[in-house]
Amino acid sequence: MDLNFNKNEDHNKLKLSELKKRLAQIKLGGGKTRIEKHHAKGKMTARERISYLLDNDADSIEIGAFAGEEMYQDHGGCPSGGVVVKIGHIQGKPCVVVANDATVKAGAWFPITGKKNLRAQEISIENRLPIIYLVDSAGVYLPMQDEIFPDKEHFGRIFRNNAIMSSMGITQISAVMGSCVAGGAYLPIMSDEALIVDKTGSIFLAGSYLVKAAIGESIDNETLGGATTHSEISGVTDYKAKDDKDALATIKNIVGKIGDFEKAGFNRVAPKLPKENQQDIYGILPKSRSDQYNMLEIINRLVDDSDFEQYKQGYGQSILTGYARINGWAIGIVANQRKVVKTKKGEMQFGGVIYSDSADKATRFIANCNQKKIPLVFLQDVTGFMVGSKSEHGGIIKDGAKMVNAVSNSVVPKFTVVIGNSYGAGNYAMCGKAYDPRLIVAWPSAELAVMSGNSAAKVLLQIEKATLEKKGETFDAEKEKALFSAIKQRYDHQISPYYAAARLWTDAIIDPLETRKWISMGIEAADQAPIKKQFNMGLLQV
Repeated sequence: MDLNFNKNEDHNKLKLSELKKRLAQIKLGGGKTRIEKHHAKGKMTARERISYLLDNDADSIEIGAFAGEEMYQDHGGCPSGGVVVKIGHIQGKPCVVVANDATVKAGAWFPITGKKNLRAQEISIENRLPIIYLVDSAGVYLPMQDEIFPDKEHFGRIFRNNAIMSSMGITQISAVMGSCVAGGAYLPIMSDEALIVDKTGSIFLAGSYLVKAAIGESIDNETLGGATTHSEISGVTDYKAKDDKDALATIKNIVGKIGDFEKAGFNRVAPKLPKENQQDIYGILPKSRSDQYNMLEIINRLVDDSDFEQYKQGYGQSILTGYARINGWAIGIVANQRKVVKTKKGEMQFGGVIYSDSADKATRFIANCNQKKIPLVFLQDVTGFMVGSKSEHGGIIKDGAKMVNAVSNSVVPKFTVVIGNSYGAGNYAMCGKAYDPRLIVAWPSAELAVMSGNSAAKVLLQIEKATLEKKGETFDAEKEKALFSAIKQRYDHQISPYYAAARLWTDAIIDPLETRKWISMGIEAADQAPIKKQFNMGLLQV
């Protein structure tokens, strides 16, 4: 191994160590003291409930672990958005599980909580997966009600989705394991089946204090909306559980009896590990985002048997396209190339730039995968489309539009891995969040923004400089350097993968060695939903 390999490896493993430390802190939710108080009430935490519910011998993945990170600091923070979401197996069946974390502001809903719950429902809808709600929430976080209550993508959309999902035949099961108040009370009751835990679970539109204030009636919460009330008097719930474990065992029994449905039928054979050492990824991926590397070396460490059959190998070489398998599943890969390549026209440096011929190749390959019903995997390390007179005269806008059109109209499931840069229109063409990937994850090395920190700082500096000069302020080299540094620091913070994950622009930040698991589980989930549409690019034919 050369010196650069070792330096890259050290750098990337330090980033991985940081990721693990941050995840460990997030998994504490509201903190050890609140967890102890939660246990003292005879309740399991959100993560303990999910762990008990999911099959022990099967993989699971967590959606949005970093949601809300470094947001709402004036309100005490909201670790993981106050809700834990996982995709896993219950009795062998792929499911989505959503559990309120009552150690975080009593499970109250912040704006990011609503966005994360909607993402969980979106995953359930796209893949026709049963969804389990483990409810333990005080409802909307009132100091921020204007950002969570009234809009189309706010709190009320959850219940609208409950109704739509029910009409689609998607199984929804709710277990009320703590508070379930006000508008939030509709979620379990709009599910297909509802459970409630005795003594700790409660459901009501208004608690005892509000009832007293509103109509003058004096009543305790247990009598008003406890397990006995709703299981024996109102008939609101279908099952009464003695404790958390009893409720979760009941859910397992219900899910275990769900019949099978028509599958999409994606091709799968016996899985194989890559021939190449997966650990090498840490040394191949460069420390600097501007340095070159061969994306093919990354692909060979991700796919089964390191077998990647390239499509149009000698054409449009700034994008790699081809067929492979991950954990046995057939996939089509669209990946940005980041190395110097020798062509008939001489050497070309592909720093993740998309050229006209590359866009044309990718468009045709995406169409082929749709025709063959092969899921698509996008490996992003893209700085954007090529600019300049030669590219403009060659129709880069037209070719780029075709590629974006193909990605937009694709009917096979798409999965996106942000390996490095994800800048500007390159993010769109390579299936960024706006283009409905079934799952989108980032490696710790990822950067997401309109442009790099250096480029953005230079542009913003010129604007700032012109503004100050108009005001008559002098601008010497030292002041320019200080202003550039301040702008770049601010911008660099925003292009961090953690900034993106906090806002759910990605579903997770993952160890590169977990990529195979995420894609495999994503395709398994997608296989539960038959493809009913035909691929059609409309006016922009290939």
